Amino acid sequence: MGYVIAQLPPPTDPDLLVGSNTADDAAVYRVSPDLALVQTVDFFTPVVDDPYDFGRISAANSLSDIYAMGATPRLALNIVGFPSGVLPLHYLVDILRGGAEVARLAGVTIAGGHTIDDREPKYGMAVTGTIRPGDQITNNSAQVGDLLVLTKPLGTGIIATAIKRGATGPAVIAAATACMTTLNKDASAAARGHGVHAMTDVTGFGLLGHLLEMCRGSGVNAELWAERVPWLPGAAELVREGVVPGGTRRNLEHVAPHTEWEGDFAEWERLLIADAQTSGGLLIAVPEEQAASLVLELEGRGTPAAAVVGRLAAVGGPTLTVCRSADGG
Repeated sequence: MGYVIAQLPPPTDPDLLVGSNTADDAAVYRVSPDLALVQTVDFFTPVVDDPYDFGRISAANSLSDIYAMGATPRLALNIVGFPSGVLPLHYLVDILRGGAEVARLAGVTIAGGHTIDDREPKYGMAVTGTIRPGDQITNNSAQVGDLLVLTKPLGTGIIATAIKRGATGPAVIAAATACMTTLNKDASAAARGHGVHAMTDVTGFGLLGHLLEMCRGSGVNAELWAERVPWLPGAAELVREGVVPGGTRRNLEHVAPHTEWEGDFAEWERLLIADAQTSGGLLIAVPEEQAASLVLELEGRGTPAAAVVGRLAAVGGPTLTVCRSADGG
C-alpha cells in the first residue's frame, strides 16, 4: 500500500495536520483554531465464529486508531459486505448489534453506513473523532531514552488462525475475544495524562512492524525486551505447533533486514513477537520518569496489560534489537 500511495500526488492542504505520508494511525484535519477532525476507516473478514463477537471486535479495532492519536471518537458509519442469500440475515443483525454495543460503550453515534453484496462477510467502520489542533499524539515523535509501554498482550493473529482450523478450545477463544473487544479508551486517556511523546496501536503489522514505523518516523532505534512482552493464553503453545498466520510470516520477513536478535531465539519465538494483531493495544513511547506512574494508572484502569517492553536509543546499527531481557541477556 505504501508503494501505491507514493505514486499519487501528495496533499498540499495546510489544514491537513497529519496525512498518509507518516504512516500514522489516522488523518487529522484542522477546521478551526480550536477544533480538528480525526478520521480513520477499517474493516476485515471474521476472526471469530460468533457474529456478535465479530461485530464487537471489528468496532473496537476501528475505534482504536482514534484513541491512538489521543483523540475522542464521536461519529461512525458502518461498512458491511455480506453474502446475501447465502447466510441468514440474522447473522448480519448480530454483527451490527455487536458493533453498536461497542460504539455505545465508547460514547459514539452510529449514523448509518453502506452495505454491499460480497461472497465473504466483512465489517468495520469509518470513524470521526475530535481533538484540539496540536494536541494529537503521532507515531513519529518518539525520543531517545523513552520507554515503550504495551497495553494489550500479543497472540490474536495466531489464535484467530487456530479458530479457523478448529485447533483451539473455548478458554483460549474467550480470553482472546475479551482482549480484542476491550476498547483502548482507558489506555489513551492514561497516556494523555503522562506527557507521552508518541503512540500507535498494534494491529496488522505486529509489534515489530509498528515499532519499526515509529522508529523510522522519529529517527531513533529501539531495544525490545522479549521476556517483558505479554502473551495471550495458548498463543505460545499454538505457534510451537505450527499455527502461524501468513500475515505473521510476512511481518517477520519485512522487519528481518532491520532487526538484530541478541541471543538464541527459536523461529517460533520470532514469529510470536511478529504476530499480526487484530484490535491490539497501544504502544506508547513515554519519558522514563513518567513510565512508572503511567503503568500504575493503566493497572488501575484495568487495561489488559501495562508492560514496559523496551527502550528507544540513538540511531546506530540495526533499527530494532530484540534481547531476552532489559540487561541485554
